[in-house]
Amino acid sequence: MLRQIVQTTDKFYTLRLPDDLVGKTVEVLAFEVDQAPVAAISLSKDERIKAIQNGMSNYRLSLKDFTFNRDEANDYE
Repeated sequence: MLRQIVQTTDKFYTLRLPDDLVGKTVEVLAFEVDQAPVAAISLSKDERIKAIQNGMSNYRLSLKDFTFNRDEANDYE
């Protein structure tokens, strides 16, 4: 699946498809959106990864002292 939000400057637009869609029947829809997600478009891949890591840092926990006990895990009765 491919989804792109673009701001066109001309009535012609060239869409580059991924290799796995070449030779297949695809449907292309074009409609106006109220507001594009500017943050997702304006950030580079590395910046998006850092933003996700910063947002999820409150939910991280350390497993350095965790030991897996197979007998305890299999004793579910």
